[in-house]
Amino acid sequence: MPKPLALHFLRSAGDAGQLPESRCEVALVGRSNVGKSSLLNAVANRKGLARTSKAPGATRLLNVYELDGEPGRWVVDLPGYGFARAPKAQRAGWQQMMDGYLLDRPTLAQVLLLVDGLIGPTPLDIRTAEWLEHHDVALRPVATKADKVKPSRRGARRTELAHGLGLAPADVLWTSASKGQGIPELRTELAVTLRSDPYARTRRGESNKKLKS
Repeated sequence: MPKPLALHFLRSAGDAGQLPESRCEVALVGRSNVGKSSLLNAVANRKGLARTSKAPGATRLLNVYELDGEPGRWVVDLPGYGFARAPKAQRAGWQQMMDGYLLDRPTLAQVLLLVDGLIGPTPLDIRTAEWLEHHDVALRPVATKADKVKPSRRGARRTELAHGLGLAPADVLWTSASKGQGIPELRTELAVTLRSDPYARTRRGESNKKLKS
């Protein structure tokens, strides 16, 4: 059984340009009520690590969580999209901030795209996945709230959700922050990714592009 990730809150930022250099980053992306904060708390086994709220849109900044004793290895929680109760102009500002972060961080190794296992993927989820793939951002789909799906519907729901994203069911990790389902697997994946060298991946990608050209 993998240990909880030893994460602590490091800082918040309203723009990617306000963040210092890091060694490796994994970003959490998803709808405003998909359960990003709850999942982060479950991965770290710390209820108060990330702020949770019944009202969608509680996360409004880039919130950085760092591995204890390993400076520069971060999990970054981005503002949720879709249901935040805020003026349209403010939501547009959040989107610009998120786009800038996702495209401009050279040490971004992976994006966890969280999709509500009960109702997703929504058109916004699908557009986000397509946008990330278009920009060659490494994507890991994670379904949340697995415990909310009735046992009789779980097989069909897994297939429907994966196919909605253009994937096979095995490509989606199903999780439940409240029941612990999928959390050990996610801890293991995050630990491996956060200790990787995203620059090496970038260098390999650039080499492959040169070979193809």
